[in-house]
Amino acid sequence: MADHKQGFIERWLYSTNHKDIGTLYLVFALVMFFIGGAMAMVIRAELFQPGLQLVSPEFFNQMTTTHALVMIFGAVMPAFVGLANWMIPLMIGAPDMALPRMNNWSFWIMPFAFTLLLMPLMLQVLFGIGSGGPAGGWTLYPPLSLQGGTSTAFTIFAIHLMGVSSIMGAINIIATVLNMRAPGMDLLKMPIFVWTWLITAFLLIAVMPVLAGAVTMLLTDKFFGTSFFDAAGGGDPVMFQHIFWFFGHPEVYIMILPAFGIVSEIIPTFARKPLFGYQAMVYATASIAFLSFIVWAHHMFTVGMPLGAELYFMYATMLIAIPTGVKVFNWVTTLWRGSISFETPMLFALGFVVMFTIGGFSGLMLAIVPADFQYHDTYFVVAHFHYVLVTGAIFAIMAGAYYWLPKWTGYMYNETLGKWHFWLSTIFVNLLFFPQHFLGLAGMQRRVPDYNPAFADFNMWSSIGGFGFGLAQLLFVYIVWSSVRGGVKAEARAWPSARGLEWTVPSPAPHHTFEKPPVIKDGDLAHGDVSH
Repeated sequence: MADHKQGFIERWLYSTNHKDIGTLYLVFALVMFFIGGAMAMVIRAELFQPGLQLVSPEFFNQMTTTHALVMIFGAVMPAFVGLANWMIPLMIGAPDMALPRMNNWSFWIMPFAFTLLLMPLMLQVLFGIGSGGPAGGWTLYPPLSLQGGTSTAFTIFAIHLMGVSSIMGAINIIATVLNMRAPGMDLLKMPIFVWTWLITAFLLIAVMPVLAGAVTMLLTDKFFGTSFFDAAGGGDPVMFQHIFWFFGHPEVYIMILPAFGIVSEIIPTFARKPLFGYQAMVYATASIAFLSFIVWAHHMFTVGMPLGAELYFMYATMLIAIPTGVKVFNWVTTLWRGSISFETPMLFALGFVVMFTIGGFSGLMLAIVPADFQYHDTYFVVAHFHYVLVTGAIFAIMAGAYYWLPKWTGYMYNETLGKWHFWLSTIFVNLLFFPQHFLGLAGMQRRVPDYNPAFADFNMWSSIGGFGFGLAQLLFVYIVWSSVRGGVKAEARAWPSARGLEWTVPSPAPHHTFEKPPVIKDGDLAHGDVSH
C-alpha cells in the first residue's frame, strides 16, 4: 500500500497501477468529450437557421472534421480503455494488467497526440496564425484532405500516435486476459465484458496498421511527390476509400463491442436473473467481429463499383444484423419475467438497447444499394451513426460509469440526479438526432454550413436538442464529482444482485487487489462461491 501514499505527481505521472491508469483514461475521455461537444455546439449553432451566421464555411469544415476525430479517438475509445483498465483485472482476479509500464506509456501518448491534432486549430483561433485545423472530413478523403496546410501533417502524426497507443493497450488486454485469469476461470466462464474487450483488442491490432498505412501514403502524396491517390500521376483516390474503410468499418465495432459487454453486465444485475444465452452472446460477438472485416465497401456504394461487388457488400452487411439481433433478443429475454428495478445504470442500459436498435434499423436501410444511392452523404447517414455512437457507445459508457462508480469511489452517487441526467439526455438526444432522419430523406446534405430554408424547422429543433444534451452532461460531471467527494458509503456489493469477482473486493477497491489469486470453486461466476 505504501506506493499509494506517494506524491501527486509520482502517483499520476509514473503510475503503473491499473486503477490509476483507468482513472486517467476516464478523466481524459471526459475532457475530450466536452472539447468535441463544444465543436458540435459550433456546428449546431451555425445550422440553427439558414444562411451563414457565425463561422466561415472553411471553419465549419474544420469543426466537422475535428469534432469527429476528437470524439472517436479522444472520447469513446479512451473511455472504453479506461473501463477495461479498471475492471478487467478485478473481473478476472488479476493483481494488475500484464504489462503495467507499457500501460502507463500507452496512456501518456494520448495527451501528446491530441495536442498535435488540436494545435493548428488552436493557433488559428487564439492567435490568428496558420491555416487552422484539418478540413477534409474525418475520413480524410483525397484530394480534399490534401488541400490544407501543415494541419494535414499534424493530423497524420496525431493519428499515428493514437494508433501506437491503441495497439499497446490492445496487446496489454490480450496478455492480461489470456495469462492472468484466476484459477478456475475458464474462457467460457469469463464475464461478457471481458470477452467483448478481448475480441475488440484483436480487432484493434488488425486494423490500426491499415489506417497507419493509408495516412502515411496521404502524407507522402502531399509532401514527397508520390501519387498513390493522385489520378494525374496514375494513382486512384477510390483506393484510399477502400483502404480507409477496411480500417473504418471494424473501427465502428471497436466502439460498440465493449458497449455490448457493459450492457450485458448491467441488465442481469437489475433484472435479477442470469444473462440469457451466455455462449450465444460470445459467439455473436465473435461473428460480428469477423463480419466487420468483409463489409467495408458498403460505405462506398456510390463510387461506381461493379454490380457484383455492390450485391456482395449489400448481402454481407445485412448478415451482420443476425448476430446483432441475437444480442438484442438475449437482452430482452434476460429482462423477460425478471424482477426489474430501474436504477440509473439500468435506465442507461435500456436506453441503449432501444435507441441502438433504432440505429441498427437505419443501418439496414443504408445497406440496401438502390436506397443508399438516395441516402448517401445526407443527414440520414448522420442520424444513423449518431444513434449508434451516442445513444449506443456513449450511453453504454454512462451506464458503466454509474454501475461501477461506487466500486471506484466508495460512495453511492445521487440516484435522483442520476435519473434526471438520464431523462434529460434521452429527451434531448432524440430531439437532436431523430429529426435528422427526416432532413436526410428530404435531401439535405451533410457537412454543409448553409441549406435550403425548407429544412429550417427540423434544423432548429435539432440544434435545440444539441444544446440541451450538451448542458445535461454538466449534470453528469457534478454527479461524479459529488460521488468522489463523499456521501453515502457503498457496500462491497453495491448492487445486491450483482455477481462477479469485482463485487467481492471492498468499495472503494483497494490500490492493490488479488495479490493472492482468488480461487473460483465451482467455476460458475454467476452464482459461484469465490474464496480469497
